[in-house]
Amino acid sequence: LLGERMSGDILLIFAYKNGQAIAGALNFIGKDVLYGRYWGTNSYHPALHFEVCYYQAIEYAIDNNLEKVEAGAQGSHKLSRGYLPTHTYSAHFILDQKFRSAVSKYIMRERQEIDLGIVIDASRGPFRSNKND
Repeated sequence: LLGERMSGDILLIFAYKNGQAIAGALNFIGKDVLYGRYWGTNSYHPALHFEVCYYQAIEYAIDNNLEKVEAGAQGSHKLSRGYLPTHTYSAHFILDQKFRSAVSKYIMRERQEIDLGIVIDASRGPFRSNKND
């Protein structure tokens, strides 16, 4: 049994078993996009993650005329659910200059790996281009 509660620009989706919440997902509602960001559970239930994080979010987006659901960073497991890889962005300010420099260097190297991973994952996605058909 799934329940959902909306508060402002936040969508919380909960899964219940025997009247107790066993899992939940936190989503942020944008102008045209539902942003899935956090999920958690207190026990393992097969496919519960997909129901709470993806299927319920997609249903909410359809019911509320949102253009898309952005399921967050990471996760090749999202391919089989129709989510293609895309770049995600975040902004942080690191006060310590030495640490900021180290993080910046790491990000520049990591960006190449992420770009390659996106190409590889997209080629394994559920959608095919006409070029290869």
